[in-house]
Amino acid sequence: MRTRTAPTRAELLRTKRLLGRVDQGAALLRRKREALVRALVPLARPAAQARRTIADTAAAAYRAEVDALAIHGAGAVAATGLPPRALEVELDVARVWGVVVPTLEELPVWDRGLAARATAPGTTGGALFEAANRFEALAQQLIAAVAREAHVRALGAALTRTSRQLHTLEQRVAPELAATVAAVDRAHEERDREEHTRLRHLRQHRR
Repeated sequence: MRTRTAPTRAELLRTKRLLGRVDQGAALLRRKREALVRALVPLARPAAQARRTIADTAAAAYRAEVDALAIHGAGAVAATGLPPRALEVELDVARVWGVVVPTLEELPVWDRGLAARATAPGTTGGALFEAANRFEALAQQLIAAVAREAHVRALGAALTRTSRQLHTLEQRVAPELAATVAAVDRAHEERDREEHTRLRHLRQHRR
């Protein structure tokens, strides 16, 4: 492999120092990758289970809504969502090897009873209550899943990025630097041999 680096001893030392720093960086990235994997693995299975639970809850909620629409009509179904309300969610952040991940400080209470709804218990059918309860349960699960999903995605993206950086150092940068060191070493060895041969010829001529 031909090197573009000037075959000087100073350049050889500089390249060796750079190769040492690359090795240190690769070791640091390996430790970071291991730490991210340890942080991600305990979250992956609960996150997958939560997705399945949300899918089941959503399917049941929409089936209940279809039943309520068929029995009571769109107006009565819409009334179960009244009065509108705003929920505040307090987010915090944590760091895993420099990766910022969101966390929920406290989950808001989403489900509400009959007194909090703008519907009269005596005139509201059971299908409407069933649909409203199921959608409120779905909303509660979705809110709980937001921070967890963001956490998993942030760690997953960081793991992918770290693995790509490590691959670049190990498979591209380090081999190129090692090849440069080897090429400069060969150039020095060849130069030393030539110098030795020249000195030997000079001594022979003097004799």
